[in-house]
Amino acid sequence: MTTMHRGSCLCGETDFEVHGPLRSSIACHCTQCRKQTGHYLSATSTATGDFKLLRGAHVRWFRASNTAQRAFCSKCGSTLFWQADAQPERISIATGLFDGPTGLVTEGHIFCADKGDYYVIPDEGYQRAGWE
Repeated sequence: MTTMHRGSCLCGETDFEVHGPLRSSIACHCTQCRKQTGHYLSATSTATGDFKLLRGAHVRWFRASNTAQRAFCSKCGSTLFWQADAQPERISIATGLFDGPTGLVTEGHIFCADKGDYYVIPDEGYQRAGWE
């Protein structure tokens, strides 16, 4: 049985479906995620073949580093996607974009060494100083 999840940005102009499994959510505390979102980023991922962009006229990609790119909605500013150059077969999706329950849990936290000084990382899952 194929799982289907649907999501959108704040204004609804970016609309997508995922027809396949989602990885557990991972919270990233790196400086780039904090600057893009205003806090840390919670994201899941899926195979690009399971991801279908239904409406994406306002999706803009930003090359934030020499290893990955980030997407946002140019109409409402919502954080959308993240994609590593080394893994073009996968796309990360901001977990909060999904409509309705996902059944996902937070697996852990990465780049904890970069976290802001204004919050405490929740005790859920693992905590790693960097990517690994």
